[in-house]
Amino acid sequence: MAGNSFGKVFAVTTFGESHGKAIGAIIDGVPPHLALDEKDIQKDLDRRRPGQSGISTPRDERDKVEILSGVLKGVATGTPVALLIRNEDVDSSAYEEIKHLYRPGHADYTYTAKYGIRDWRGSGRASGRETAARVAAGAVAKKILQKDGIRLTGYTLEIAGVRAEKKDFSRIEENIVRSPDVAKVSQMVDRIEEARKRGDSVGGIVEVVVEGCGPGLGEPVFDKLDALLAHAVMSVGAVKAFEIGAGINAARMSGSCFNDPFFIEGGRVRTRTNNTGGILGGISTGESIVVRAAIRPPASIETPQTTVSTDGREETVEVHGRHDPCIVPRVIPVIEAMMAITLADCVLMKKMYD
Repeated sequence: MAGNSFGKVFAVTTFGESHGKAIGAIIDGVPPHLALDEKDIQKDLDRRRPGQSGISTPRDERDKVEILSGVLKGVATGTPVALLIRNEDVDSSAYEEIKHLYRPGHADYTYTAKYGIRDWRGSGRASGRETAARVAAGAVAKKILQKDGIRLTGYTLEIAGVRAEKKDFSRIEENIVRSPDVAKVSQMVDRIEEARKRGDSVGGIVEVVVEGCGPGLGEPVFDKLDALLAHAVMSVGAVKAFEIGAGINAARMSGSCFNDPFFIEGGRVRTRTNNTGGILGGISTGESIVVRAAIRPPASIETPQTTVSTDGREETVEVHGRHDPCIVPRVIPVIEAMMAITLADCVLMKKMYD
């Protein structure tokens, strides 16, 4: 496989390009009898879709999902589930005049180096548009996890240096930056708008908390649960760093501070702290799994940048068109989706051995 598929038991393959006719996903391993409806998938796609607020790209896509196979009268049959999302608001004109230039921060050069050809229309397969297919597949994975009482909550931890201090999960979907700290929303929005006005962009940090995951998920050594989650999250193009639990701060702690002491509560083993992020030895402990992803500033900016052309000439490029000045709020359901796909794969794998 050429890197377009993910998972072993719950296996997802995505297809399509940003300015092609459609994008989509094929999922193998969906358990039969799972209740599944397009509405179950659409609610997460609506959280990711473009044009949803004043701080996102104005590209107007409904991202309406169609279930093409694998479902009969609202129930999965056990055969591959095919999901299709049509591209309805495509405009490649802004890319015509710069298609001969390698845009800084984009995959133009590396795709050409690998394949000898690239789709210059909106970055083709390297576009964030591809992640809509992941979100659709992730919504199916969430349905599997719900049956085991596993739930994921993602939110904006930080944008352009403004960090959430309070975490009220009930407020996340009430604001356009999806911050759990409503007192920081206006500051985050201001930083985004300031970047947009100067033709620039900003990044941030997404945090996802998984609750209800019991002990025993994951495999030792090479298929550790934290390693699989890192693979999943880092496969998202905008992610440049991954943390779990204490993350990078673990390097600054002593062992006596980092180690999570065990105790018994309600007949089950618990830990008093959670610096390991709910995973020990690559296997879930039953505590909350806490993951953070560092999201880069979007590469498409109007600020002039030096570059080279496909025939080797030094030039300057300005990228115009419909782009996000910050993708942190829209990437949250994408990170959730990749984690859900990973966890669903592990859940189904564990059930094969139970």
